[in-house]
Amino acid sequence: MRVLVRLFASYREAAGRGHFELELPPGATVRDAIGRILREHPLVAEGRQVVIARNREYVTPEATLADGDELALIPPVSGGDARTLAPIAVSAAPLSIDDALALVRDDGFGGVVVFLGTVRNRSRGKRIVRLEYEAYAEMAEAKMREIADRLQREHGPLRVAMHHRVGDLAVGEIAVIVAAAAPHRDAAFAAARSAIDELKTIVPIWKKEHAVDGAVWIDEHA
Repeated sequence: MRVLVRLFASYREAAGRGHFELELPPGATVRDAIGRILREHPLVAEGRQVVIARNREYVTPEATLADGDELALIPPVSGGDARTLAPIAVSAAPLSIDDALALVRDDGFGGVVVFLGTVRNRSRGKRIVRLEYEAYAEMAEAKMREIADRLQREHGPLRVAMHHRVGDLAVGEIAVIVAAAAPHRDAAFAAARSAIDELKTIVPIWKKEHAVDGAVWIDEHA
């Protein structure tokens, strides 16, 4: 059977390619696939535990594979159209605060909270020139929807918008917007905080810091 392997960010750079097909025997597991991949590309995930998604859902190494599956190796998550009009979106276009607000505003909601993540000019003692964001876009949007759906169940009535930029961003540009609106401020604050914290933890989006003395992928929560 054949599975499609996808690599992102530092893994893609280590392997020198972003996707390839892997032929495996029937009944093979994710662990079998990882073993093959790391034998062919030993620099991928060197010294780090590999996190895997099968068909855009996180799985354990014991999960079995089927012909035609998509298998993505996920590096640790770091933390189009000119207007972003979907509540959940990963976009190469500049993000709009007005668009996010329009998606959550409601005459019955008196509390509206907006979080902006912007590119700062210093990090880890270095002067930052720009950031580069990469995403497993299909899975990222699916995970962002899961977060939003859960928050709406827990804090509803509630509206949530989550937008993340990809590509090259200059210092001062907006990388992420989370907007939450609810009848009262407590629910809006709680939902916005939970949304950005979970986004930074489980959503497969990575950043590369370009400093004056070089560039590096940021693998820890950031």
